[in-house]
Amino acid sequence: MKYMLIMRADDEANESFKDVDFEKIMEVMGRFNEEMISAGVLVAAEGLDDASLGVVVDYSAQPPVVTDGPYGETKELFGGFWILDVASIEEAVEWAKRAPMAGPGMKTEIRRVASVDEFPQDNPWIQKERAWREATGQL
Repeated sequence: MKYMLIMRADDEANESFKDVDFEKIMEVMGRFNEEMISAGVLVAAEGLDDASLGVVVDYSAQPPVVTDGPYGETKELFGGFWILDVASIEEAVEWAKRAPMAGPGMKTEIRRVASVDEFPQDNPWIQKERAWREATGQL
């Protein structure tokens, strides 16, 4: 089963993170990623850029409204993610506990990633997605 580990941090944590040496961050994250690669559980991982460079598309109106970041009403922002292929949510939790993230306001959210196999296989859109996943080596 695949699980997404989503790095979250509040404003205070994001502010304190700016004082940490970037090379040190790369080293500790690199070691953690290497452990997951060695264990054969890491599927994907990405870090997200500064939230002030992002935008929000709000669908509560038509046409949707696009606003620049940062996200004024948000108390926590996503900083990046890992996707792990592990046996259970308990194993995903164990990996999350080992993540090199420490301090007040820093959290990891864990969500199971739904498989294309869980959707109705007679649906033409699912069939197209399955064909695309097979063609791109994702199945």
